[in-house]
This record gives sequence, structure tokens and C-alpha cells, in this order.
Amino acid sequence: MDSAHPGLTGRAHETAAGGLAGLFTGFTDVTVWLYDHWYLLALAIAVCWGAVEQTARWLAARASSQRMALELVSSRHFDPSLEEIFRRGVQLSRASTSMPWWAPRRSKAVQIRLRADGSAPLRYRIEGPAGGQRLLSITPFGPDVTVRRGRPIADKPRTHTVRAEFILRGKPTAPLREVPLAPDPLQPLVDAVSDLRAELGDLAEIRLDIQRAPKWVLRARRMQLMGAARRTERREAQRATRWLRQDAADIEDSLAWQMRQLLSDKSGPGSGRRLVMPPTPRRVDPTEALGKLAEDDHLVRVQLLVMCASNTEGRAHARLAQLQAAFDVFGGRSRWAMRGWKLGPWRFGADRWPTRRGFERRWNLGHCQPPRPNWVQLSELTGLLKPPTVNCRLPVLAGDLPTFEFGNHELLLQGIYRGPDGRQRLVATYAEETLFEVGVGKAGGGKTERALAQAIAWAHAGGGLIFVDPHRDSWPRARPFLAHDALMPRILLFDLNDLGPNSRVSSWNPLGMHHGQTAHEVVEAVADAYASVLAWDDATAPRALAILTAALTVLVAVNEAACQAGRPEAQATIFHVRALIDDPGFRTAALAAVANHLDEETRAWWRSVFPTLPPDAFAVVLNPIARLSANPITRAFLGQPDGVYNIRSVMDSKMIVWLCPGGNGPTDRLLTALLARDLLRAARSRRDTPERERVPFRPYFDELITLTGAAPETIASMFEDLRKYRCHIHGMTQLLPRLPGPVRLSLLQNASTLATTAGSKAAIAPITAEWGDDPSPDRVATMARFEHYVSMTVRGRRIGPVRLRGPHLDHVFADWARPHQVTALQQTAQANARALPLDELTRRAAEQLGTVTSFVTARAASGAARVSTEKNQEFE
Repeated sequence: MDSAHPGLTGRAHETAAGGLAGLFTGFTDVTVWLYDHWYLLALAIAVCWGAVEQTARWLAARASSQRMALELVSSRHFDPSLEEIFRRGVQLSRASTSMPWWAPRRSKAVQIRLRADGSAPLRYRIEGPAGGQRLLSITPFGPDVTVRRGRPIADKPRTHTVRAEFILRGKPTAPLREVPLAPDPLQPLVDAVSDLRAELGDLAEIRLDIQRAPKWVLRARRMQLMGAARRTERREAQRATRWLRQDAADIEDSLAWQMRQLLSDKSGPGSGRRLVMPPTPRRVDPTEALGKLAEDDHLVRVQLLVMCASNTEGRAHARLAQLQAAFDVFGGRSRWAMRGWKLGPWRFGADRWPTRRGFERRWNLGHCQPPRPNWVQLSELTGLLKPPTVNCRLPVLAGDLPTFEFGNHELLLQGIYRGPDGRQRLVATYAEETLFEVGVGKAGGGKTERALAQAIAWAHAGGGLIFVDPHRDSWPRARPFLAHDALMPRILLFDLNDLGPNSRVSSWNPLGMHHGQTAHEVVEAVADAYASVLAWDDATAPRALAILTAALTVLVAVNEAACQAGRPEAQATIFHVRALIDDPGFRTAALAAVANHLDEETRAWWRSVFPTLPPDAFAVVLNPIARLSANPITRAFLGQPDGVYNIRSVMDSKMIVWLCPGGNGPTDRLLTALLARDLLRAARSRRDTPERERVPFRPYFDELITLTGAAPETIASMFEDLRKYRCHIHGMTQLLPRLPGPVRLSLLQNASTLATTAGSKAAIAPITAEWGDDPSPDRVATMARFEHYVSMTVRGRRIGPVRLRGPHLDHVFADWARPHQVTALQQTAQANARALPLDELTRRAAEQLGTVTSFVTARAASGAARVSTEKNQEFE
């Protein structure tokens, strides 16, 4: 058939050849046209690219509008393991994909925000897709990390703002430096923001975006790296071959080789020039060539953005330089470097066109779109995948510990804090949160000076207090700073130290009823004080307790009757217990005078039980009273019927009381116990006042060892109960182990503030043990004088222990010293306490028995006459 139509076949070939030629000509014409009109092709490509980019941006913005935020707050003892941190990284990587299928890759990321704005040393926040909230809410860190819903953050505009983007530089397959967990890898970043000042508008924020590495991009990069590695090996092999041939040629041209050839009798083809075998290229090991990119598992792409701002020029740039230095810690063969280039004093980067707009878009929307791949393994990000740990030293910011303001009644002075930048400021706690405070340290270490500064500041702010100092050293020290006209009317001095023949003493009647006390509370307070000092209880001294309680009940009833009769000057004192027991006439008159004030059980005890007691049963009750009576100071102080000292009135009227009860002998211990128990009674009596109307009051106890030796159970009860009555105790002691067990346990359990100065390691160990031995006893023991470690409660959480310098009165309150008014203060304080010469009070105390006897005798006679009249009227 083909041979039958040869012309047709030829024409077909010609047609096909012509078609191919036409197609080639058309393609050539199109190419030439596109070459001549290249701008049209570029415009079409640009339009298509722009449309795709705008669509991707719109979809990414829509996807990013539904994001969640979690804030992670770590405890002081947070100490995660590498495995826990790695698991958290896996969670973050998985959560980055919790997006709708249509979301562009740039929006599929989880962001770690490290922020310092003055509210916290470094806030740790995670933001990401809303679908990943349930996955990220439960962390592998356990209870040491609290996860809470993050609130939106609205920043006020700052005057000066700098931006920076960090990219990975160096060998792309090399990992970042492996930073150990101790000290915390976040420590350089924390140190970089430690001198941040919120009042100047300082702000620093780091954002690390994490997303899974794109598979196809990773494969292409691997192919590129393998090709580059093979080319490198071939070049090395070729270079080695050239060196071998050159070396062989040099050897053959040498005289030694030529002589050896002439002397050799060998001949043949092998006797000529040496054959050089070129080395073959070494097989490329994928693991070695690809490095950290060899495995897909746990490989992520990251984006690191930083922004610093301030209202003060230069501070934002300085902060960025500090953060840049902090990121250098993570550098090795691969390192974090700031994107951009520098020309003289100018730097062109994220703050300049054309990259600034893209930076702000990624910053505001949380898009991960780094200019370079920035591929890292999760193990390289160990330091950034967790909040600060126990190994991180956090600074104390103004937001953590408020700055003290003189005259502010809401703040309580604590000491001088020296910041990382060397600035010093007076720091304070909130008065309503400082319930109990304990200060420990060696003599002369500064604990009393710190308490004095706090008490003086509280007094100037309008607060009420009592400073109990058995040794009186604190009063002369405090006088120059209290000698102000506005304070003098509120200051009372009760000084029971022996000051010589011209001494002036105030007065107190523990059994007095002229201040409106409750009778049974007064009896209970005095009896408990006796029992505390003498170690009485119902098992060891039941008879002594019964005698003392019965005697006090009668005397308090006499005083109650005297006050009702308008004769408070006729009240009995504690020294009249002896007359009630030893003097039958006085006893008969007293019982008859207050028969209507006593219950039947008490009257029956005096009628039937008292007469049966042997005389030696009263010695154990009367001997302590005899010791009090033998001391002229205590005799004058306790022997007045209408004593001035009224701690309940002091509490409610915001008075300032300095009480110096004396030494630590048996007599002093009994007096101290009476005063301590009366303070406890008065504070508990505030239950008759609504809680909101109770005026805050602060007792300061210097030398707790002396005070608790007299009344251990009373002091322990104060630390346990008085918070409810807005009575907040501050105690100072040299040795915590020397305090009685109940007192020590109550102190440590309820202390809002715990402070220690330097001292022996054995003495300091109980305090540092409360802090987990951080700081250690060795560090505390070597502190300088007036240095303190203090743990405080601020806004419901514990701050510290923080190293503070104790406030020295001559420095902190130098402007408030009034030494020329010290004499006036002394006289006013004694006059407010109605202190009188010792001789006059001693004489009054001696005459008081006769006054009380006259009152009860007259009252008994009138009572008998009244009873006789009633009987006669009944008979008639």
C-alpha cells in the first residue's frame, strides 16, 4: 500500500517537518516577544504573587485571631529534669499544628513570650492556636508550675522603641551550645532585665516562635547539603592528587633518586617513572554531613524577635545590647546573631525600612516567617522551654517589694535593698499583711536597730505600738527621732529600772477595775501569770492555784464594789493577798463587804475549806508577792489603787508606749509575766469591737529569751491568737533554739516576716532551714554588721529571702532627729504616764491597806445594818 502511494507519504513527511518547524518558529517568536516585553511577564508574575500573598496574609490573620494565652508561674522550688523539659517541647511542637486545614504555615506556630515590665522579674507566657489550649494546660512540670489563663496585654506607647530579629549564624548543621540547667539558662536574660525601672517606662520582651519544620523544604536542604559535601570531598581528592603528583615529580627530579636509578641494575618497564595512584573521594557520611538536620524527629523551625522600649533616651538601646550579650551564652559553632548590617553609627535591621513592616506584622499577629530556616532540635532550646527554676537568681523589683514612703501608714519599713545596678532604695511590706515578725541574730548585729527604725516609722505614720525592752537601751536610742511636737502627746514611758533617788515611776494595778475590765478575765490573767512563772498546773500545785484564785476573786470583787461606789482610790492591789490570808479581821470585813458580788461556791470555799488549810499551805502563794513587795520599784508600780497603765486604752487610741520592766531575776519574771498576760487579755477583749473597727496595734518584744522565760505559754498564745484582734507582734532574739518549744514553733509557723543577721552557724541553721538552706548557714554567718536576710509576705506570696541592709537611724532618719527636744520628750512621756517620785508612790502603797480596810469595814457595817433593818421590817 505504501509503495502504491509514494507521493502521499512524502507529502506527510513534509507536512510533519513543516509543523515542527512552525512550532519551533512560534516558540522562538514567543521567546523573543517575551524577551522584548519582559516587563509584562514580570508584572504578571508580580500580580499573581501579590494575590497569593494577600490571600495567605488574610487567611493567616483570620487564623491568628483565635489564639489562646497561658501564663506559667513557677514556685521557688521548681527544679525540672531534662526529660520533663523535653516533653514540654514535644507538647509545644504538637500544639503548633492545632490549626484549621486552610491556615497558612506561617500561622501554625506556638509562641513563648518572656516579658519584663516591672510587674515581675520575667513573666513566662505561651500563646498559640486555640485548639492547643487543652494540650498545653497540663504540663509535665507537676505542681511546682501553676498554669493560668493569660489576660490580654495592652502596652502604653513608649517614647523610644528598638526592635531586633535574631537569626542563626555559623555552620547551619551545627547545634547551639549545650547550656547546663544549673545555673538556669535563663539567668543571663534575667540579669539583662534586672535593672529595669518601671517608673521610667522600661520594657523588654522576647518572643520565640516554634513550628514544625516543612518536610519538602527540609528534603531540599538535605539534598543541597549532601551535594555540597560530595563536591567538597571531590575537591579534596583532586587537591590530594595534585599534591601527590607534585611530590612524586619532586622526588624523581632529586639527585638522590637519580643516583639510585643509575646504581640500580634493574631494567624493564618498571624501572622508569613511578606510577601515582590518585586517592578516591571519601564516602560522605549523611550523619556527619547533615548534623542536626539528619533526623526529622523533634526538629523545629524557630523565630526569635526582641523589642525593648523606654521613655528615657538610650535605655532601650542599652537593654537590647544586654539581651544580645545574653544570647551569646547559647553560641557555639552556631550562634544567635542580630539580623541586619551596620554602617558606622547606624544599624540597618528590624527598625529600618524595608524589614520593619514585616517585623511588626509578625510581632502583632504571632506569625512565624523567619528570613532564614533557623532549624534547631528541641534539645537546643532546653533553656527556653520552661519558666525560671530554683537555680535562677531573680531580682527584686519595685512591683515585687514596694518602696517605703515615710508617713504612709500602709507600709512597714523593712530595710535597704541594693539592686543589680547598684541603686539603693528603702523597701517595705504592706502593714495589713505583716502579721507577725521574727528577727534573729547575734548581739550588736542590727536586729534591734532595724526594729527601732520600723517602730519609729510606724509611729510617725500614726500607728500605735508598745516597745517592750527589759534592758531600756532602746529608749535613749529612739528619743531623738520621737521628739516631735505631733508625737509627744501620744508617747508614754513606763520605766521600771532603778534610776536613782530621783527616779519617777508610773503605776499599774493588775486587779484594778476602774478601766471597765471584766472581773473573771482579770482574775484569770493574774492567776495564769503566776502559774506560768512558778510552773503551776492542776496536777502539781492544785491547792496553791485554788488559794490564789479564791483570794484574787475576793479582791477583784472589792475593787469592783469600790468603783461602783465612786471610790477607785479604795481599790485593793496584789499586795493585799497577804492581808486577806493572814489578817482575820480584814478577811471577815472583805468577805462581808462583797458578799453580794461572790457566788455561793466561792463563799462556801471561804467558810468551809479555807479554815481547814494548814499555815504552810500559804507560803507558796505569799512568797512571790513578798519578793515583789521587797523591791521598791515594783512595790511603787503595783501598789497604787488606780494605776495609769491600761494597755487596752493604748491599743484603741494609737498611743506609743515604751515599757522597760527590768532585768530577768525571779521578781522581774513575775512582773513580766503579769504584763504579758495582761496584754493577751486586753487584746482578746477587743472581741467586743467589730473587726473592721479594731485599730491595728504593734507590740515589739526585744530580748524574747528574757520575756519568754517568764511567760512562754503567754507569748506562744500571742503569736497564735492575736492576729484575729489586729494585734501584730514583732519579736527579736539572739538564739532561736533557746526559746521554749511552743514559742519557737508558733513563731516559725505564723511569721509573715523572718529575718536574720550574722551569727554562728548553729544559731542561724534553724532559720536557714526554713528557707531550704538557700542561703546556706555559711553564707549568712559571714555577713557584715547590719546585713540581714529577710523573707517577707507581699500580696499573699513570699518574697525572698532577700539580702537587705538594716536601716540605721542616724542615716535613714537623719532629717527627723530632734536632739534638742529630748529633755522635753522625756518629761512629756513621764507626764503622760503620770509618773511620780518613787518616795511618794512608796508612801501611798504603804497607806493603801488602811484605805482598803476602812472601805470594806464601812461597807460591811452598812451591809449588816441594811440586813438588820430588812429583818426587823420582815418581823414587824
